[in-house]
Amino acid sequence: MTAAPIDPRAAPSIAEPTQLSDLTSASGSTERGPVASSGATRTLGLLVAMVVLAVLVLVSIAVGSRGIAPLTVLHTLLGGTEESHVVWHLRVPRTVVGVCVGLALGVAGALIQALTRNPLADPGILGVTSGASFFIAIGVAALGVTSTSGQVWLAFAGALVVTVAVYVVGSAGRGGADPVRLTLAGVALGAVLSGIVTALILLDPMTFNTMRSWNAGTLVERGWDVLLPVLPFLLVGVVLAMVASGSLNAIALGDDLARSLGTNVVLTRVVVVTAVTLLAGGATAIAGPIAFVGLMVPHVARWIVGPDQRWILAYTIVLAPALLLVSDIVGRVVDWPGEVPVGIVTAFVGAPVLIVLVRRQRASGL
Repeated sequence: MTAAPIDPRAAPSIAEPTQLSDLTSASGSTERGPVASSGATRTLGLLVAMVVLAVLVLVSIAVGSRGIAPLTVLHTLLGGTEESHVVWHLRVPRTVVGVCVGLALGVAGALIQALTRNPLADPGILGVTSGASFFIAIGVAALGVTSTSGQVWLAFAGALVVTVAVYVVGSAGRGGADPVRLTLAGVALGAVLSGIVTALILLDPMTFNTMRSWNAGTLVERGWDVLLPVLPFLLVGVVLAMVASGSLNAIALGDDLARSLGTNVVLTRVVVVTAVTLLAGGATAIAGPIAFVGLMVPHVARWIVGPDQRWILAYTIVLAPALLLVSDIVGRVVDWPGEVPVGIVTAFVGAPVLIVLVRRQRASGL
């Protein structure tokens, strides 16, 4: 008995995913479709998020140990009142710092998740936080650096140096840098540096006092003198993120398919790692390590708009500062007239929200 010939026209074809809508199936994720699937809905949602952010900026300026009515804040911003000193010299700088730090952390998180194709990745996976902590601990213990501005530059330098070291280690050997190697190199080097920092904290009381407040993540006493020197690096990081967003859509399909679509995978990785280093390093240098912003906000954006990195970055730029401002406002309210560091509040706010999103999305990668 002979088998019947197979008609090639009747055989199912195996099509390569070339549309952004195919990214989910190509990456193996089983999460539900986006809430906002059309361009008009996404644009409307983004505008609503921008309005919410503007309201939160106003509330952030109004809330503090000395409450100021929102209308008074508006009058002060538009003209001048007796509250001008408090608003312009204390509340406005802190709010602007919060917006910049939240934006930087959120965009860095979205980039590193897209680059590594790992939904659990955050900016700290490249050693940014551990490098910043290590340099501050060394600076305080060995050089006696106690000023906020000095610690900012130490933290920024540490984040840059350690991230470069992670990339060099992750690129060694055949095949160059890939997501797995970068992740393993970052985790390994971060563990070593964290151990050294812990030893310095236990051995030196001054280092202990400095790291105790810095490790919590705070916006207290963070003003123009801290933000302005780092702001150019944050702007460069945002520009690089926007440039790389289109290529990240292709990389989500896999390196081989990305190359077949004309994407320079190596160049994209270098650009993304540089952007993550500038953004996460600058944010960590300004406010200390703040958890969950870079991890959670890209998930929220992806749940709303789907896998297109361009829309994810657009939403992240608005939602991440909003989350940080909400956390900072809550921290100032719950312990009034004192306050809880913003890094602690983001952990309390972020963990439950992330759990809910994971359960709703049913992401197999998690």
